[in-house]
Amino acid sequence: MKLSAKMTKALNDQIAMEAFASNYYLSMASWSQITGYEGTAGLFYAQSDEERMHMLKIIKFLNDLGVTVVIPAVKQPPKDFKSIEGICKIALKNEQAVTASINKIVELAQKEKDHSTFTFLQWFVDEQVQEETKFETILQKFELIGRDKLAINEIDKILGTMAATPEPAAN
Repeated sequence: MKLSAKMTKALNDQIAMEAFASNYYLSMASWSQITGYEGTAGLFYAQSDEERMHMLKIIKFLNDLGVTVVIPAVKQPPKDFKSIEGICKIALKNEQAVTASINKIVELAQKEKDHSTFTFLQWFVDEQVQEETKFETILQKFELIGRDKLAINEIDKILGTMAATPEPAAN
């Protein structure tokens, strides 16, 4: 199977997006740990690993097709953040951008009648629903529990349990 130049570029761009997300979440995890938010740190360390696995999944797909992969240089993410709520809002926006990107690649696969890539991308489509829901649910906790110190401590504990709970494996 031969991928079009457009599809190859789109998938390589997605690799770069996943790599940046992994580093961004790693920076959030580091900030959280240094700030004393152990639960949040655990969640974002796990999130960073997950984004790296997404990147590797695309790399291996391209390698299996004999396509040369572009391993991206990654722009340095911010290192200072204001709050757990703030990093969760950033994470939700990032996941929404990833969803939009995946959807564009799916549309390209449909347009090009590239059934293999289309089928491969279905896992990512499903994954993005879970990712966005995760951060929307976390952000709801601030409305439900509050934003005072005790509420933030409780939310940090909740995020720690989310980090300890593996996500269901996709087929």
